[in-house]
Amino acid sequence: MNIFLIIVFSLMLLALILGLARFIKGPTSADRVVALDTMSIIATSALALLALVYNRYIYMDISLVYAVLGFIGVIVVARYLEGAL
Repeated sequence: MNIFLIIVFSLMLLALILGLARFIKGPTSADRVVALDTMSIIATSALALLALVYNRYIYMDISLVYAVLGFIGVIVVARYLEGAL
């Protein structure tokens, strides 16, 4: 199971790096918002996986709070972009 976790976390890190590249390179603001939301979801799933690995369920609570804050952040940015267009 240990090698499985290393592979999963490596793939999550790769996905975060690709999301960061899209966030930096993204030609439009909408691309940047989607990349930021994707990175937020990946970080949330990584925290949930850490809760499972370490048997510490406080990480699950942190993951849920981070997911809600990420969702609210995307909604706020989307509203701002809608008003700016």
